[in-house]
Amino acid sequence: MFRQKSKNKEKKKQSNLRVAIEAIILALLVRSLLFEPFHIPSGSMKSGLLEGDFIIVSKFSYGYSKYSFPLGLMPIKERVFANKPERGDVVVFRLPTNTRINYIKRLIGLPGDKIQVIDGVLYVNNLEVAQKDAGVFIDNDGAIIKQYQETLASGRSYNILDKITNGRVDNTAIYDVPAGHYFFMGDNRDNSQDSRFLTKVGFVAEKNLVGEAKFIFMSSRDKLLKFWLWHKNIRFNRIFKKIE
Repeated sequence: MFRQKSKNKEKKKQSNLRVAIEAIILALLVRSLLFEPFHIPSGSMKSGLLEGDFIIVSKFSYGYSKYSFPLGLMPIKERVFANKPERGDVVVFRLPTNTRINYIKRLIGLPGDKIQVIDGVLYVNNLEVAQKDAGVFIDNDGAIIKQYQETLASGRSYNILDKITNGRVDNTAIYDVPAGHYFFMGDNRDNSQDSRFLTKVGFVAEKNLVGEAKFIFMSSRDKLLKFWLWHKNIRFNRIFKKIE
């Protein structure tokens, strides 16, 4: 009887271990091939994305490269099952100057495009991108920042912030986007290190794309570990909000 009970316990342990291993493998597959959570650490994509937002990124939107997988271990040179991103997509990519770092920005320039900013207004292929007043955005520190709605030729619209008139990146040279590369900008135009800074970010190779940001699944003004302050810190109105 004792031996039988011992065998049953051993079988149960093995069964539980097998279930745990299967769950871990499934989670890794989902994270590698389908969806991955990311945390927004800065305000470069305000007002659409805020510090403390937790987002879900679709890994299969643009196909897969080695950066779609944990630690970049897959021996993929470029991309497989590749789908082309569209101008206006909010994209997570690996920073060209340090591929261990993930960035999230809005896709502005496609391969072959000419991108320029003149007096804070975006030009794509020498055509002005329409802007209209969208009121103001009140920042965490109470600062009131002018907000504009930017509408691409495709009809896609989103809000941008422009705090500083004629700031250092409000007037740029023309950026010629090379083949196989993309040009990204943050929506918080005066507070974003993006493709306008060629030595820090610059043009982003197609293989560096990780995925498309889809929606916010959680948002908190402070660390989630402070569960006793959830009622104050969690932005309930942002949960499951679609990313435009």
